[in-house]
Amino acid sequence: MDIDSNLKLLLGLKPYSPALTAHLSALATAVSKPDATTPEVKTYSDAVYFNYYALGLSLLFKPVNGYVPKTGLKLEELQDRMLVLDGIDIYNVPKPKAGANAARATKSAYTTYPLTPIVLGLVALPEAAEGKSRPESIHITPETTGKDFVSAMGEPDRKGGGAGPSSGSIGIWCEWSKDGVMVEFGGEESRGPQAWERGKDAVWKVISIFPPKTD
Repeated sequence: MDIDSNLKLLLGLKPYSPALTAHLSALATAVSKPDATTPEVKTYSDAVYFNYYALGLSLLFKPVNGYVPKTGLKLEELQDRMLVLDGIDIYNVPKPKAGANAARATKSAYTTYPLTPIVLGLVALPEAAEGKSRPESIHITPETTGKDFVSAMGEPDRKGGGAGPSSGSIGIWCEWSKDGVMVEFGGEESRGPQAWERGKDAVWKVISIFPPKTD
């Protein structure tokens, strides 16, 4: 499985590693924007974000070896050899369904990630009680719904959003900690008091990939 489909293989790489550079170039080619490989950079003492709005991608780099970046550094001011990729956010901009309230549609600075299907490898887990074995991977398209994720990955380890103090504004999310995957869902189905009842039909909005968490 190559890096263009299994993005987990990018974790741990430095900003200008050949594999990461090649993947960004492939994304830029897919959207016909060669200059889209230059990110907007946001720096903090414990994290550096490379945001690629036109590619539907945000990369979180973790400083290592005692490096403490100053807030507000420019791209050329970073010590890139002291950064390793610790998180990947992939964006999807679901199209409003017929009759949906366009005014309530969440606007995103990001476009939809252009290379699909996205293939994420899944860890092997004991068979479920009904004898159903887990697939080795999940194939994700811009139309993949909450039901599709749960069918392939099983029930999430953590979940939240939907109804609550901020009911109506925060979409539901699910995390599969052992796989290192969190999914936020978008659209009308992901918000409001009945979000969890309707969430099976909600399309994903952001997929976050991170180093798997162990018990």
